[in-house]
Amino acid sequence: MAYSQIRLKILPSVRCLFDKLVQVRVEGLTPHKQVELRSRLVDDRGRIFKASALYKADETGQVDVCRAPSLGGSYTGVEPMGLFWAMAPETPHSKLLKKNVLSPTLVEIEAMSAETGELLASETNERGYMTEGMKRIPVQEGRIRGVLFIPPGEGPFPGIVDLYTFGGRLTEPRASLLANKGFVVLALAYMGYEDLPKNPKKLDLEYFDEAVTYLRRQPEVKGPGIGIISISHSGGLALSMSSFLSGISATVCINGCNANTNRASQFPIERASCHFLFAVSEDDHNWNSVFFANQAAATLRTVGSKVAFGGEPKAHSEAQLDLWERVQQFFKSHLDNKSRPTC
Repeated sequence: MAYSQIRLKILPSVRCLFDKLVQVRVEGLTPHKQVELRSRLVDDRGRIFKASALYKADETGQVDVCRAPSLGGSYTGVEPMGLFWAMAPETPHSKLLKKNVLSPTLVEIEAMSAETGELLASETNERGYMTEGMKRIPVQEGRIRGVLFIPPGEGPFPGIVDLYTFGGRLTEPRASLLANKGFVVLALAYMGYEDLPKNPKKLDLEYFDEAVTYLRRQPEVKGPGIGIISISHSGGLALSMSSFLSGISATVCINGCNANTNRASQFPIERASCHFLFAVSEDDHNWNSVFFANQAAATLRTVGSKVAFGGEPKAHSEAQLDLWERVQQFFKSHLDNKSRPTC
């Protein structure tokens, strides 16, 4: 086999945004020979994530992961993005950490001989977070700490506050990726970041009110209201904000809780004047997020709100893709001048 003739291609380009699908193809192989494809990335903490899959070249000496089934490894069957979603940490229970969205996440793809283990070809997929022309503005406005992402273009754009889970850090990837879709997004820190308290005894709702007011006042933000996206513990914050603060038109709550578990009291979301989108996983080991979402929906029904649940049980990767599109459409539907008043 002439290894110099073997090519590993990432299509349509080796550079793309993090939420884009790519096609991995290997050409120039010996027909019907087996090849192992491996993926690997190192996150901002230095932890390694990797996956592998065994393929068999077709009669033309090509492996196209969009058409060919994996015969074994981290996954089986036809999985176009399997080398990405199947990556698992070498250190058990580690989560992928991305601190700096100014640089891409690098995913190394290698084609190895299944017989000898020799490297046949390799390529690196650069998965970025910010489209050209996007602004990333660190925010230190009064007590508010975070980063504001403004998409390129004329605007104004719908505004979103991105609340990540507890952990004492600012998380920017989701905010930057949403901004690529035409939203002004404030990634809001609320503990353990810069001069914010590391372990506050309580979270001051006025702080979040200030953040909402700050975002609504930005000239690039279209009113009348803004959106909130939350996950896990920050879901409670999002529901509190929706219940007690004005200027909020749409709230996304992913695997959240609808109650103050310390006081065993539910958030009064029947007071909210915004639209809600609840998304849950049926295998949530932190708490029963399905129960909490159903409970929240029942509360909204008692006051005449319309509640809709969509989707179906799928592999986690497929669910993520489905939810990502739904979140964008939800915000686009409810964060415009046709939304009902929120004040």
